[in-house]
Amino acid sequence: MTPSPAEADLIITGCTVLVHDDHERIGFEEDAAIVVRDGLVEAVTGADEAGGLPARERIDARGQVAMPGLVNCHTHAPMVALRGVAEDLPTEEWFNDVVWPIESNLTEKDVELGARLACAEMIRGGVTCFADHYFAMDAVAAVVDECGIRAHLGEAFFSSQGPQGREKSLEFALRHRGGAGGRITTTLAPHAPYTVDDADLAATAELAREHGLSVHIHASENRDQTDVSLERQGVTPIGVLQRTGILDTDVLIAHGTGIVDSDLPVLESAAGRVAVASAPRGYLKFAWPTTTPIRALYDIGIPVGLATDGAASNNSLDVWESMALTALIQKSTTGDPRWLTSRQALHHATLQSARAVGLGETLGTLHPGRRADIILVDLTGPHAQPVHDLAATLVHSARSSDVRTTIVDGRVLMRDRELLTLDVPAVVRELGERMLALLDRSHGRRIQDYKT
Repeated sequence: MTPSPAEADLIITGCTVLVHDDHERIGFEEDAAIVVRDGLVEAVTGADEAGGLPARERIDARGQVAMPGLVNCHTHAPMVALRGVAEDLPTEEWFNDVVWPIESNLTEKDVELGARLACAEMIRGGVTCFADHYFAMDAVAAVVDECGIRAHLGEAFFSSQGPQGREKSLEFALRHRGGAGGRITTTLAPHAPYTVDDADLAATAELAREHGLSVHIHASENRDQTDVSLERQGVTPIGVLQRTGILDTDVLIAHGTGIVDSDLPVLESAAGRVAVASAPRGYLKFAWPTTTPIRALYDIGIPVGLATDGAASNNSLDVWESMALTALIQKSTTGDPRWLTSRQALHHATLQSARAVGLGETLGTLHPGRRADIILVDLTGPHAQPVHDLAATLVHSARSSDVRTTIVDGRVLMRDRELLTLDVPAVVRELGERMLALLDRSHGRRIQDYKT
């Protein structure tokens, strides 16, 4: 597309641009320019052609790679406040002995400060959109609005809360849908089949259909959950989602390392509505014996997006690391070094991740008409040189700290590693002052019990 000669909002010049062709294959255009107008990519063109075009703002990106912003497809952003407090524990003890007692102390201010810190970490790591599944989500929505990032938000609920938990999730989704100038999309967020009963899941599915909402849920997180579900209910957690109608909605399944072969035909019948988010670092840390079966899901047309989960389990919101680990673990678990290739990993990190959160028509590729969510990556560091295969360098050599500039909707949120919309020292200071009360477990309360 030829750029308009009228003044653009932003022109990025001299970069190498990661592009998708008509068959969604990854490629690179060198000495290119990106023209941004009204929050959209207007054109990807040659640097020389863009040189004479007027613009309110220009970024000289010579020596850098321009990519679609990364999408963190499943996290609990405010849990950065719990980073490192529950280490080296099996899943049940992690939940019951540490995390769920601490979360019973959460206030809206704790959630707000955690969200601020998380958004700062993600923006610095090239994440331009995240899917969040947590409590007190009004506070998270306010932070998203203020700091300029994009988010897919859901108010989590358990059946132990009674009908008001589900109602609160719906009310949040309807009130914030389209918020932050369109940067917020919303979802219903039942926690999991082991904490939300069939009646609540069926009611959630009905609400999703009635109001045109999606569902974001943990399911088949690990193989133990699958085995226990089969023993107690006669079906896997995926089977529970099928019989309650959740799979008849647009649904994002978090983790899915417990997806088994018998689940694949069920998921295939829901292809086009179902996506899975994979956060491999946490699976390694919990010593789960399986990982998300990306190859099997790929074969039946289920997009798999990349995620970090919350920093309480993952210690990091680094999607760059998730991309590299996904490629390596898939090679190891399939026994095939040809799978997952670097280009396939980049596809998961960009277009597939956008699809996983329901934004595949607006994000994920730097194509004219898409939202201008763009990151600039500097590969001049010694750890990334020399560059023989650019895709491999991005996946296996580059680091999140190589992201120099992060742009959402055409607005620069970080320039040359300087955050422009968040004050990190102030957040860290205030969060530290609240930590003693937040971490208190002497009361013996839990927000829930982990009994799969």
